Parts: sequence; structure tokens; C-alpha cells
Amino acid sequence: MKFFDEAQIEVYAGNGGNGCMSFRREKFIPFGGPDGGDGGRGGSVVVEADTNLNTLIDFRYQRIFRARNGEHGRGADCFGAGGEDMLLRVPVGTLIRDAESGETVADLTAHGERVVIAHGGAGGMGNLRFKSSTNRAPRQSTPGEAGEHRRLQLELKVLADVGLLGLPNAGKSTFIASVSNARPKIADYPFTTLHPQLGVVRAAQGRSFVVADIPGLIEGAAEGAGLGHQFLRHLQRTRLLLHLIDVAPPDPDADPVRDARAVVAELKKYDTELAAKPRWLLINKIDLLPADEREARVAEIVRRLRYKGPVFAVSAATREGLEPLVQRIAQAVLDTPRPPAGPAADVAPRFAPAAPDVADAGFTPDADDPRFARHPEDEGDER
Repeated sequence: MKFFDEAQIEVYAGNGGNGCMSFRREKFIPFGGPDGGDGGRGGSVVVEADTNLNTLIDFRYQRIFRARNGEHGRGADCFGAGGEDMLLRVPVGTLIRDAESGETVADLTAHGERVVIAHGGAGGMGNLRFKSSTNRAPRQSTPGEAGEHRRLQLELKVLADVGLLGLPNAGKSTFIASVSNARPKIADYPFTTLHPQLGVVRAAQGRSFVVADIPGLIEGAAEGAGLGHQFLRHLQRTRLLLHLIDVAPPDPDADPVRDARAVVAELKKYDTELAAKPRWLLINKIDLLPADEREARVAEIVRRLRYKGPVFAVSAATREGLEPLVQRIAQAVLDTPRPPAGPAADVAPRFAPAAPDVADAGFTPDADDPRFARHPEDEGDER
């Protein structure tokens, strides 16, 4: 199945039913009075996050969604039935924006989380509503309200604790395959990874975290070079970035330090908040260096980068140095206390700042999203 992380859809909520103007007409009842019922409420369009979905491919072929209209009111005090809501299921991590204004409508980050993206129109009132002591035979009714119509942009950002960053062929796919059960395509040519890959890393019994691998970044990605910035959004929800550097690139003219700076520069061009996330250096492929040269080569790279955060010399192919790294990541990611969830309307951080032993930059707080709230029951459904 192909990976689709963007889609544009149109949603139409149901229109409310019209109110009815009617009078009771029965034998031996000469003055029955008004008995026109109200119209039913139009159905709303509701979006629900579902962990069983991985992509937005369901919205690639069907892009227009309409909820049912409410029924019209009828005589004999018959109120119209409310229209059935339309439920759309999306992967967890889907961000919904208004295509015209760019306003964020919802950000679904938990399984089962729901939000109404288009409200159905209210039903009209029948002439029974206008009866009074001075208006014994009202001859007016109101039409139902139109349902909302919206054009929406769906954008999937995968949920992961740790994100991998680096040039093509830096060893990211080999790394995620070595520490998790993920089985990405691994080859000796650039851009073997064409879409994000997720892997669950088990650090200990009952302790695991999720790692996200995205296609490699190259210099000029902001101008569309390589795969550009297309998949960097999938790192925005991570809490820690692992920057893999190939210590022994196959190109003799390649400079690992220059390439690492180019990756960071492209990251800043895309999103300064993403670039400010804690970032650890992973000097990869040390198995290709003689044992007596490894320490000096790693120290030289760190010195030239003027990097002050955690540095790990590893070999994803031979798993050398991976176990201590996994335990360190688990300590930094899983042991970070999380604040209690506040009111839905408040902007509350999703996690606390990083532990002191992590890089100097603290974790960037994100916002909790309002939970789905049911709309009040339609008055037209009650007598």
C-alpha cells in the first residue's frame, strides 16, 4: 500500500429540515388548531482518529463527503427526524486545516479522539411553535438552516518519540532495522527510503519507544533538491532527533562536517522550532575505520562542528554501541515526567522539559487539542 500523507477534501454538513405549516382537520373537531411539526437537524461531519490506519489513501479517490439532511416537519405534530452524522476515520497524528484560511481545525493525536469539522444546520420551526393566546391560528413557519460547507487540508504527521536525520546513505535505514523490528529497504544507493518508516524499539520489559526514519536531506532541499522538505513534517512531533553522520563516506571528496552543517541549515530553513529540538550526534559506520583511529576521528568531527551535546560512536551494521544508546534514549524519552492534562481549551505542553543530561536545548512544548464534544440534541426530535 502506498504512503499518502496529504489530502484535500470537501465536506458538506446536512441541511436542516423545513418546519411545517399545518392545521388539524378531523371530523367533529372544527377548531383543531395548528399541528405543524419542526424540521429535523442536519447531520454533522465528524472526524475520528484510528490507530488501525496508517495513511490518508482513503481520501485520495473520494474527496467529497456529504452528511444527510434533516427531514421536513409534517402535520399531526410530526417532527422531522435528524440527519445521520457522517464519520470519517483518519490516522492518529492527522492535522486538519481550513484550505481557504489556513486555520487549524483539529489536531488528532490520540486513538478515538473526535472532532466535528462541519456542523449540520438546525431544523426550521413549524407553526405549532408560534401558537399563543393571541395568535390561535399562526400561519408561519421557518425553513431549516443550511449545513456548513468546508474545504479542508489533511496532513499526516506520524507520531514518534525519536526521529532520524541525516544525508542519504548515512545508515538511517540500517539503524532502524538494527534496533527495531522495522524492515525498510536497504541498498547501496541514495534515496532507498522514499516514505517514512516507523519502528518500535524495546528497551526493556514494558519500556519501548517509537523511532521514525524519513528520506535523507541534502543541500538545497529547500529549493526542491532530492525529495526536498516533503517529509520533514513527520519529525515535528518527535521529542528527540538523532543526527547520523557517515564517518567514512564512499566519496573521497565528501566532508562529513560540511555535510552535517548542510543538513542542519536545511532543517532551520524548514522550521526553526524543529531545528531547536534536542539533537544527538551519532557517528555511524565506525566499523569501517581501524580501531586505533576511531577515537581521534570522532573527536575531530565534534571539534569542527563545535557540538556540545551527547555524541555516540556506533555501527548500525554490526550493532556496535547500539545497546547503550538505546538505554540512554529510553531514559531521556520515557522517564521525562508529563504534566497532567489541563482543560481542553487551554494550551498545555504535551511533555515536560528534557532531563538535564540531554542537549542544552529543551523540548519544545506542543499543545493539547480540544476533545470532541457532542452537539446538543435537536429540539425537533422531542415533543
